[in-house]
Amino acid sequence: MLDAAQQQLLVTRLNRVEGQIRGIRRMVQEPRLCVEILQQLSAAEAALNRISLAVLRTHVEQCVPSGVEQGREEGQARLKELVDIFDRFS
Repeated sequence: MLDAAQQQLLVTRLNRVEGQIRGIRRMVQEPRLCVEILQQLSAAEAALNRISLAVLRTHVEQCVPSGVEQGREEGQARLKELVDIFDRFS
């Protein structure tokens, strides 16, 4: 699980992405150039990808080893989760 500092960092980043998304919605509602909208969408997507990577890193560094320490069955479950996560992101 995420610790308090990680949670706060991710919430801050998510708030920033939320603001980006609201800005993109305004751009769509206004007569803005498609390329400008696409640039902002790309930036928001990159920010979300960085957030995903941070959560994935925590899962790999903390959750998976913790599951392995709990025994074979729990370790295998955590590793299966990890493979499923990679499958979703690829």
